[in-house]
Amino acid sequence: MNTIDKSVLNNAVHNKPAISVITLAILLGTSGCSGMSTRNKDTAIGAGAGAIAGAVLTNGGTLGTLGGAAIGGVIGNQIGKDKK
Repeated sequence: MNTIDKSVLNNAVHNKPAISVITLAILLGTSGCSGMSTRNKDTAIGAGAGAIAGAVLTNGGTLGTLGGAAIGGVIGNQIGKDKK
């Protein structure tokens, strides 16, 4: 394994509690989404997934987490635009 692979693996292991908390928050947050449209649900799921990805990639950095959430939300919104 090269140093980049070890670094990514170490970051994922050290961020495991944060990822678990974020995942739990997403699950609890989306459980109240029964009245939301499919597009809104896709936006929320995209934002959650983007936040997790941003947090992992930036070692839990606030800017990376928020940026990931914003980008994920836009992607989720665009994916869900044709669904009703």
